[in-house]
Amino acid sequence: MTGITAAPPLELFEPVDERDRRLARDASGLLGALNAARLLTAADLHVARTLGRAAGGIEVTSADAALLAAAVATRAVRTGSVAVDVAQLDAALRVLDPAPALPWSGPEEWLEQLRDSSLVRKGALVLEHGLVYLQRYHHQEVQVIADLVARAAQPAPVVDADLLESGLRRVFGAGWEEQRDAARVVIGSWTSVLTGGPGTGKTSTVAGVLALLAEQAGPGRPLRVGLAAPTGKAAARMQEAVTEALEVIMRATGDVASRALIEPLSEVRAVTLHRLLGRRPDSVTRFRHDRDHRLPHDVVLVDETSMVSLTHMARLLEALRPTARLILVGDPDQLVSVDAGAVLADLVAGAEQIALAEHPATVTGTDQGPVAVVRLLTPHRFGRTIGRLADAVRLGNADAVLDEMRADGTEVVWVEDPDPTRALRPILTEHALAVYRAAQGGHSREALDLLGRHRLLCGHREGPWGVRTWNRHVENWLTEETGDGLYDPMYVGRPLLVTANDYATGVLNGDSGVVVATRREDGTRGRIAVIRGSAGDQAFGPSRLGDVDTMHAMTVHKAQGSQAEEITVLLPPEDSPLLTRELFYTAITRASRRVRIVGSEAAVRVAVGRQVQRASGLRQRLVAD
Repeated sequence: MTGITAAPPLELFEPVDERDRRLARDASGLLGALNAARLLTAADLHVARTLGRAAGGIEVTSADAALLAAAVATRAVRTGSVAVDVAQLDAALRVLDPAPALPWSGPEEWLEQLRDSSLVRKGALVLEHGLVYLQRYHHQEVQVIADLVARAAQPAPVVDADLLESGLRRVFGAGWEEQRDAARVVIGSWTSVLTGGPGTGKTSTVAGVLALLAEQAGPGRPLRVGLAAPTGKAAARMQEAVTEALEVIMRATGDVASRALIEPLSEVRAVTLHRLLGRRPDSVTRFRHDRDHRLPHDVVLVDETSMVSLTHMARLLEALRPTARLILVGDPDQLVSVDAGAVLADLVAGAEQIALAEHPATVTGTDQGPVAVVRLLTPHRFGRTIGRLADAVRLGNADAVLDEMRADGTEVVWVEDPDPTRALRPILTEHALAVYRAAQGGHSREALDLLGRHRLLCGHREGPWGVRTWNRHVENWLTEETGDGLYDPMYVGRPLLVTANDYATGVLNGDSGVVVATRREDGTRGRIAVIRGSAGDQAFGPSRLGDVDTMHAMTVHKAQGSQAEEITVLLPPEDSPLLTRELFYTAITRASRRVRIVGSEAAVRVAVGRQVQRASGLRQRLVAD
């Protein structure tokens, strides 16, 4: 097996002080040295020792080799990788300063020591093709491929070709031939990936697919559809977009019988992936729906799949009925899941590698192994300049990115000022004032609409380039303009970002809102928090909301799955490990009309040139099978 996705460069943690809980008090030997070097945390060491004890003890001659492998495999999952590339890690360890004394001469000897250890012999660790896995993640990776292969081995879905072609012509008119071709592939596959950049019509395409599948199902048995996304905000955006697209389709459908088949789709509600699978109070990794309790749906559509982890993909596949279509929608060039795995990127790359081998002239052939992948290319949402900028970032062409940033000045604005507060203060203050005044006037819908017009996106949460700092800046400027000290944490005009799901209230992670003034019956002023989510605008007493942050600024990760008319991207300095192509691409593609990029040329070049890389064998398993 060749071409394994490389593990990321070693990133060291920075202790807060000498009492930082990541520092181990009793660590010695190689593990202690790597904790002192700020590579491994105390938690990584604890997991490794626990695995060692569970495996029946570690031989003295291989203790450091096996325990280190367990510790770095734990660290890998914590930092987003599924496994560890032994050769790459060995090379990286040797250039640490100071370099640790390694009890092996090179990666082959390290692997040999691991094969002889009880951790590997008893299955706590799995070695395969130069990768070290924790057993759980190796099992999930193998399971995902096995389920995809089993689904693909079935006879193809039965499709009425004449009915489909007439429906395709009606649903996708002139100028939407690309989407028409994509829908044809998706409808003919048990498992498909519809990918493409923002604004390329992915949601409109899948809405058309659902309508056409409802027609294929015929009268008497409504199509059972599950709509899901990784976060509440992404589910709300999906719900809104699918509903709008279905309305357009209904207007284009004159036949009464066809309208009767399509109309029930408007009642389907998009939910989080957790809610679709069914939360269990006794487990965070297992769900009510599994291989013994399948989901009832004929079609399951998952949006923003780039944010879906390996664990959740494994749980979804095992919960599907074999004859249920699975449609995965997303952009593999965006930021990946905060948990381990880069499933969408691996599936797309693997399928395109298979297609290229079968059809050397193109990667659009239908023989793509167990997953059919269709990529939409033409943007419909934002202007050409933002589209060209996004393409240049995606392709890693820094010179083209800088040319687009310098040339436009309307859709794309570049601020190179080393003190960004000078350029951003008037913009951010004007936006915050507009939201504040609408909220003070009790106009909740206006305040929420205004809130959605602009987003300040940061790569970091902390530090001078982080969300916390810039939230404080905006609140200080707001105080200077209004004279309001904003002493109450839930001040009127405070923009809110929900940071955790609350199923009791229906408020979900990623929903946004504003604290708005009200007038009681006795004439005194009160306040409510109005949250905009998948259920529409909902009002709550401020004390009912637990996990919320101020949202004058937000991280790029939190913004994924949403959009705003205008986006301001605050790039961190070029030495930030978070500055990557995926972060930059995700940030600029949140904008529908204008994007403002704040950062130096050096930071832009680093962002375009550095990609997120996660160690995984999923892509190669897909190709091999």
